[in-house]
Amino acid sequence: MPVFRLNNELFFPDPDWADADGLLAVGGDLSVERLLLAYSLGIFPWYAQGDPILWWSPDPRTVLFPDRLKIHRSLRKTLRQQPFELRIDSDFAGVLDGCAAPRPGQDGTWITEEMREAYLRLHAMGHAHSIECWQDGHLVGGLYGVNLGHVFFGESMFSRVSDASKVSLVALCQGILGFVPAMIDCQFSTAHLESLGATPIPRTVFLDLLERYAGQ
Repeated sequence: MPVFRLNNELFFPDPDWADADGLLAVGGDLSVERLLLAYSLGIFPWYAQGDPILWWSPDPRTVLFPDRLKIHRSLRKTLRQQPFELRIDSDFAGVLDGCAAPRPGQDGTWITEEMREAYLRLHAMGHAHSIECWQDGHLVGGLYGVNLGHVFFGESMFSRVSDASKVSLVALCQGILGFVPAMIDCQFSTAHLESLGATPIPRTVFLDLLERYAGQ
């Protein structure tokens, strides 16, 4: 199926139009209005530097239900020791930069400068949040994402100290934002996410849950 090309109108095609990999549309912009519309429809941007903006709606969709979070023995030990100070939104830009730093085996990052500025705008308007682990006055890990109602769309996480990102995820699941999310969108499946309890569900089920919980 050909990928839909967006113009300047605030519009997205039906997610069922996505190709087998989940690619739905190309183009448009990263305005706050378009991003919020995209997330409300279960669509998110993901592309590399130099590429046009690509919009995705994969099927199946990987999600984490907080009550199914897997806390393994080593993480339980870290949680008992409480080595981190947990903060919310104290350094959103720092979390973006931590997530954008190249990982082992990677040459670049999908968090382009354009993406960085877009999520900073979302954060300034109260739609994007970071959960952070601090140690000895230094940011050592965390995660960030977009929040609509009781749905948290997880974008990325990073750790400079063992378990820092996982502790941030536990805090999210336990209600550090003031509520326990009905679900956390993880987008695509990875072995790491599956080890934490994330599971793929049909896109139709994801969209039904999104409609139910995003407006709460």
